[in-house]
Amino acid sequence: MGNRDDQIHSYQKRSISMASCSKSICETINGSHTYVIQGYSLSKGMGPGRYLTSDTFNVGGYDWAIYFFPDGKNPEDNSLYVSVFIALASEGNDVRALFELTLRDQSGNNKHKVHSHFNRALESGPYSLKYRGSMWGYKRFFRRSLLESSEYLKDDCLELHCTVGIVRNRVEGPKLYRISVPPSDMGQSFKELLDDELGCDVAFHIGEETFKAHKLIIAARSPVFRAQFSGLVRLPNLDEVVLEDVEPSIFKAMLQFIYSDNLPDVHEIMCTTTSSSLEIVMQHLLAAADRFGLDRLKLLCEAKLCSEIAVETVAATLSLAEKHQCHQLKSICLKFATAKLGEVMETEGFKQLEVNCPSLIPELLDTVVSVDENPGPLSRKRSGSSIFGLDLAPDGAPAQLSDPNDGRRIRGRVTFYDVVSIYPYTQQNLEIGKDN
Repeated sequence: MGNRDDQIHSYQKRSISMASCSKSICETINGSHTYVIQGYSLSKGMGPGRYLTSDTFNVGGYDWAIYFFPDGKNPEDNSLYVSVFIALASEGNDVRALFELTLRDQSGNNKHKVHSHFNRALESGPYSLKYRGSMWGYKRFFRRSLLESSEYLKDDCLELHCTVGIVRNRVEGPKLYRISVPPSDMGQSFKELLDDELGCDVAFHIGEETFKAHKLIIAARSPVFRAQFSGLVRLPNLDEVVLEDVEPSIFKAMLQFIYSDNLPDVHEIMCTTTSSSLEIVMQHLLAAADRFGLDRLKLLCEAKLCSEIAVETVAATLSLAEKHQCHQLKSICLKFATAKLGEVMETEGFKQLEVNCPSLIPELLDTVVSVDENPGPLSRKRSGSSIFGLDLAPDGAPAQLSDPNDGRRIRGRVTFYDVVSIYPYTQQNLEIGKDN
């Protein structure tokens, strides 16, 4: 009996000694943005509360923007100081963050002016931004007279560097064993089926070229081909298909997407690296995606065209977006064209747009009107160029328009009324006038 009691007691001791642990980790997700103000002297005289603003940048899932007030944020400072702030430019509640603002020394001596929350103890913890439009920064960032005689200003240019650190909390438990799982290679495996022509049961004839494929895979990916192969449109046992109005290289790229679910390397397919040729490929590929119901490919092409948008191409891209109902791309093209309207109107593409898609001209005017009436920089995504604006209301409401009689244009671009003067028939047709 004694041995048995000792054994039970031993088991009890073992069960009591078992324990677990975990750890809460508070850390920051950091991101940086460099904002260059070129032509600083021209920004002076805007008046207190008016600012230049950077493009928005994303850190930790939130959009941010840098605000520079050449004449200060507060009227009571009598334009003696410049003000610099970082603002939350997207929706968010109680976003906790650390900030660092650096005014670059451009003499090469690296004597930068730095205001930082990082690498030091904060008495009250990270800064909390309550809502969209909340700002952190300095009303008296630098005395203007000292700034203009310093090494921070070179060739009438200032350079601000901002770092934002979003506070995140996570729990970490013990991980005694781990098995690494590689990413899916399903797309590559299907692409190899296409390349090797293994088990192909349908042939597509485009011009003088032939492409072999698998009905089931094609039908699974494209509702257009599914209807064709299932007999709703043609005989289900059809094993040869002749396609017109599509280039062989474009169909090849579309096939590669169908099998791999990735945007194909158009450089390899077209044997070209010029941006203009690649843009034309994307335009034709988008049209093919729309024709055969490949929505994901269509969006991928939209995103690629959006990233390559330029003054010379925006009119053609806008026309394409209208024709194939690419609403996001169309909206971006309209905003881009509005921001650089004077240059866009001089391009050959804009002349073609007037002829082929005259209905887009009123929409372009509407976009100019909406931008003129809502100049708040947080109300929309901006292009890479800085724009002038006015101070935001505390609740993030749109800023008030400046006095149109003060002799200055808020933005260096063609306005709505400039365009209407060029298109008098548009003003009559839309019954739009300055009194509106």
